[in-house]
Amino acid sequence: MEDHLGATYATSFAHDHVITELDGLTVDQALEAGVETKVVWRAVVSALNLPASAR
Repeated sequence: MEDHLGATYATSFAHDHVITELDGLTVDQALEAGVETKVVWRAVVSALNLPASAR
C-alpha cells in the first residue's frame, strides 16, 4: 500500500478505513483475523479503484 498511498497514509488507511469487501473490517483487523493477504490486497485495490496492474 505504501507504493500507492505513501507510508503515512497507508498506515492510517490500514488502521482506520473499513472495507465492505472485508465484511466491515479494516486491513489491520482482517489480517489479524487471519484473512489471506491476497484477499485483503484485492479488497484494497477495489476500495481505492487502483488499476488492475496493482494486483
